[in-house]
Amino acid sequence: MIGLSVAIGRFVEALVWAIFRVAGTVAVAVILGLAVLLVVGVFVRRWLRHRRRR
Repeated sequence: MIGLSVAIGRFVEALVWAIFRVAGTVAVAVILGLAVLLVVGVFVRRWLRHRRRR
């Protein structure tokens, strides 16, 4: 019975770590996507302002 309890505990621990890993990956991807979007937005605004002056 103890062996089964240990196996269930290890399974739950592995499951929790997998969920954290996926959540961390998604969070990093979202943050990087927002950063890229911000940089592109700044460059587009500068380009549009520069184009209007001509």
